[in-house]
Amino acid sequence: MTVKQLIEAMNLKILCGGDLEREVTGGYCGDLLSWVMSRAQEGDAWLTVMGNINSIGVAVLADVSCIILTENAPLDAEALSRAEQNDVIILQTEKNSYETAAELSELLKK
Repeated sequence: MTVKQLIEAMNLKILCGGDLEREVTGGYCGDLLSWVMSRAQEGDAWLTVMGNINSIGVAVLADVSCIILTENAPLDAEALSRAEQNDVIILQTEKNSYETAAELSELLKK
């Protein structure tokens, strides 16, 4: 599934675009950045409420396909700027991480 297909299927809001044809191969939920950095896999959609500059660095290091900010978590201006510089796709949903992860899991099974 591509990020574009994920956006359409889950009705996600785009906060920062990029290569929307990038493949989403899994998902990871977490807000402890050091934990995410050592466990998220390349191609994962990362579900978090952390919309700060440090999360952009983690997304780049882990090479996730996108960040999904759950519960309408905000993205600060500095993080947006860094995401644009590094082509990090950032999406947003009003759903909580559990609901988002369950929906993502079902979509990836298809």
